[in-house]
Amino acid sequence: MKKLLSLLLAAALLMTLSVAAMADGIEKGTIVYGSSTELSGDWGREMWTNNAADKLVRELMDDYSTVASNQGGEFVVNPTIVKEMDSVVNEDGTKTFTVTINEGLVYNNGEPITAKDYVVESLFKCTQVAQDMGVMSALAETIVGGTAFQKGEAATVSGLRIVDEYTYSIQIVAEKLPYYYDLTYASAYPMNVTYWFGADIDVADDGEGCYFTGDFTLENVKDDVEAARFATGDRVTAGPYNLVSFDKGALQAILTINPNYAGNFEGVKPSIEKIVITRAEDATWADGIKTGAFNFFDTITDGDDINTALDIIDEGGFQYLSFDRAGYGKIQFQCDFGPTQFTAVRQAVAMLLDRNEFANTFCKGWGGVVNGPYSSGLWQYQECEEWLEENLNTYEYSYDGAVALLEADGWVYNADGSDYTEGLRYKKVTTEEAGDYAGNVTLADGTILMPLQIEWASSEGNPVSELLKVMLAENPDVAKAGMKINQTVMTFTELLNYIYRDESQGDKYAVKTYSMYNLATGFVPAYDYAYTFASDPESTYVKQGYNTNFIFDKTLDDLSMDMVYGIESDDTEGYLNVWREFIKRWNELLPEVPLYSNVYVTMYPDWLEGYTQDSFWDFQQAIVYCTVAE
Repeated sequence: MKKLLSLLLAAALLMTLSVAAMADGIEKGTIVYGSSTELSGDWGREMWTNNAADKLVRELMDDYSTVASNQGGEFVVNPTIVKEMDSVVNEDGTKTFTVTINEGLVYNNGEPITAKDYVVESLFKCTQVAQDMGVMSALAETIVGGTAFQKGEAATVSGLRIVDEYTYSIQIVAEKLPYYYDLTYASAYPMNVTYWFGADIDVADDGEGCYFTGDFTLENVKDDVEAARFATGDRVTAGPYNLVSFDKGALQAILTINPNYAGNFEGVKPSIEKIVITRAEDATWADGIKTGAFNFFDTITDGDDINTALDIIDEGGFQYLSFDRAGYGKIQFQCDFGPTQFTAVRQAVAMLLDRNEFANTFCKGWGGVVNGPYSSGLWQYQECEEWLEENLNTYEYSYDGAVALLEADGWVYNADGSDYTEGLRYKKVTTEEAGDYAGNVTLADGTILMPLQIEWASSEGNPVSELLKVMLAENPDVAKAGMKINQTVMTFTELLNYIYRDESQGDKYAVKTYSMYNLATGFVPAYDYAYTFASDPESTYVKQGYNTNFIFDKTLDDLSMDMVYGIESDDTEGYLNVWREFIKRWNELLPEVPLYSNVYVTMYPDWLEGYTQDSFWDFQQAIVYCTVAE
């Protein structure tokens, strides 16, 4: 018995020591960041996709913006880059920003950065080539002469100028002014023209505006752009870190310090030598931490996971911080086909899910429910909290309420056209409403009946998906109400392809297949939903992937635009007035069902000093300030 007790004590001591020393498996000074979102390898400057893990890598590589957001989420001019910035309102109502950058800035390969480099991305976004390649941008409509250039009606973008070697200007159309976040109009990142478009392409300005020299056609530059978008070790970038390798099979990227980096907007340079971004499976992340697979786990969401993290931290080797999330977990609907095209169905889904219980179960006291596209980390929410509580529909759980909504919306038939009795509900729909939705029934008289059957795409290994399956898809009240929700599990990358209907990644993604998804969304300092709810299905914005809800409501569209356009940057009350009305309309239409907005916990090795994080100050910004404890 004594021998057994000794063995048990030794095992317990060994386990404690192994947890305390687990960071020893990773070289001190190296951060191995466990990402719950898998890397896709698309480093295309957010012009095509915006996967959170890819975004993190991109922002570690690409910095040097003329405008940055500080620790409070406020936009500021970046003095590391900008020597001088001026703006003037012209007689025709346009506004011109003139920016002079500092001399001596270079890319990671040592090539000098000049004013030309700061107009490349804007110029590219104004080309038809960019549109043909699926770039998501409305910039052409914002810069004077951008639309004419894009349509081939002008040889230059007249509002984009190279003034001298280190000075450029950008002229904003009157229709986009005033703008609540107008300083961001002057924001630009350097983009190396040769790296992105090939040796025979350059940018010039002969006095009438910028244009690309050489054979700038889709056929000539497409391969160069695609190669630059997905390239790894030979990337020409200008940020605190260089991407040195990416293993798509292992979903792992490795970055090291860029010695040519001049510093962030406060002149700070990184000292953490190496960052590895690796996949952290939701189901096994704790084992990954304990075994030394990674030593940094960012923005822990699940309440059980937070408690697990705190237990690990108590055993030594790690520390943590917590902060309000600028975002929320959600069900996202696509609203242009199938049952979810009807507002009543979306509202009924919300009422058949006990969101308060869901948030309590998932967050374990580390979060709660919101009723619109906001979170407690936003200043807008903090200013309008009482109004939101008084004016928004909370969609409390109610089987009777959900059924009443469905009946009022016409879901009152059996599959044979008789009055509904039990099983799956059907609704009489027009040919346009019916589309090609699977399961539609056409009766002998030509009547089309649509089944109340929703196809749901969820990502693999996702605890939110598992909880939704139990609390919504398998909820007996859902079946009793005459609704069926079919779950299909896939990779997160594939899920995004379906959301964006990205035909470039495969023909199947362009087919309307799934109308319900679960994922999360995050906010950036500029709360700007302009174009996100573009109400014309044939508009460029929809085709570019802005409106991934595919909801076409003119009122919502107008409010999303008016919230930022027509509001002076110092008119906070005017901005909030429209923001409240936008939130209310969104809450009525319910293109998404917010599931929870939570407190995040981030755990990191105890040798990492100076790490801070909050709603708008992310890992990629914070890590630059960190040092290794002696």
